[in-house]
Amino acid sequence: MDDSKKVEALKLLAEASKNRAKAKLRRLASVRVSPGGYLAAASVLTFSSVLLLRSNKDLYAMVALAAAWLVLPALALTDRIVFDGESLRRRGPLPFIFQFISGKRRRLAVTDFEKVETRAVRTLRRGGRVRYRYRTQILGKGANFVIASGGKSYRQMVRQLFPLIHGAKIDARTSELREYLCEPRNLARDVKSLRLASPNVLDNAASDLKERLHNRRSANAEAATADDLERARMLRRLANELRVAGRLGESREAFRRALIFMSRDALLIYEFARLLRSQASAMGDERLLFRARAALRLSAMRAERDAELLTLIGESLVECGDISLAQRVLHRAVDVDARSFRACIELADIALREGKLAHVIHHYREAAQVAPDKALTAYARREGDYYARLNDDEDYLATELRRINWLQNTSRLRHLAARIANASILVALVGPYINPTLSSIGWSLASSSLVAWVSALFAGKLLSDRRKSHPAD
Repeated sequence: MDDSKKVEALKLLAEASKNRAKAKLRRLASVRVSPGGYLAAASVLTFSSVLLLRSNKDLYAMVALAAAWLVLPALALTDRIVFDGESLRRRGPLPFIFQFISGKRRRLAVTDFEKVETRAVRTLRRGGRVRYRYRTQILGKGANFVIASGGKSYRQMVRQLFPLIHGAKIDARTSELREYLCEPRNLARDVKSLRLASPNVLDNAASDLKERLHNRRSANAEAATADDLERARMLRRLANELRVAGRLGESREAFRRALIFMSRDALLIYEFARLLRSQASAMGDERLLFRARAALRLSAMRAERDAELLTLIGESLVECGDISLAQRVLHRAVDVDARSFRACIELADIALREGKLAHVIHHYREAAQVAPDKALTAYARREGDYYARLNDDEDYLATELRRINWLQNTSRLRHLAARIANASILVALVGPYINPTLSSIGWSLASSSLVAWVSALFAGKLLSDRRKSHPAD
């Protein structure tokens, strides 16, 4: 009886272990991998099929064309980045093949994240609206995951993944997405509930809006009730949600209404400055950029001893090009909170811009001492050791400068080869109507340019990695 009970207990434990493993592997969110690499491969194969047709190798041409427009799109659709609640991993036929060949599983736990940065690319501007495409890059333990926006799956990934990432690892735009990215229908409902005017109405009322808001601020700022402050907070959140969604005109109006009753709120002024920075970039307006800098200076004055806000202001000042003021604000943040990891990293980046290697090393080593977890400690130490070796070893510095120079040259060569290839293909297609010799020259140039582009691409991949750096003595 005792043995049978032990066997039953072991079976129950095994079943519970399997259930826990399944729970850990549950798919909370997944996004498709950015298809840029697949599109490039499809373009190369398509061009190769044309060359094969010209060489009367029809079978090989059909195989290349089928691979370009049937196999590669299928691989792109099934190649996904999956988050299971604890880690990111790539799933799909191509990642499985690479895993089988290399024997390494591409996986990165949330605790091992070292840096998360988001870039916004404008794809369309229409009136007061801008269509943004966000590209989030996640680095850690030598792994690199890129998550691109493109619908509901990206928003689901942001909601599930970003709140679990430590604040010291994310930049300002990633933090904004974490807080304010929402579903379009929810945003439309909030705009309607707060009775925000449409973009056309806002544009027509822009001429006399400044004077009316100034009068209302002076009359109502001191007499604000609890309901007014609550509405201002709701408008502040709506303004940020509209800004993230690219509805900049409506966001500006929501910010201005919130500022009527919260004109001395440093965080609100900072967020309004971020809006002005976005508008300046979208419209190419230097006056708006100047106003964004002024708003950031005002926010820094009123932030007092808020180290986290001062760090965000310093980061935004760097984006606006005011490096000297950014440095002063970041030093204030470090004085207020000596354990401000993000401020130390930003100061190291500024010192690197100025070519002050000794300062870079100092700030990275300071960051390593105050890092909130092991991943950030390892990252700061690795960067500090790398720049320390650059500073102490002239041969290593010369080697790295040569590598960076080659990397820049390969990037230029890749862009030049792509332009020549496009122009040559156009010449090759038009050439038969002018002169057959011109068409042959076009195909020859296009082939050579394609070979140069592929070679530069692989050379750039090889040169992008630093030489291994050992800790400095």
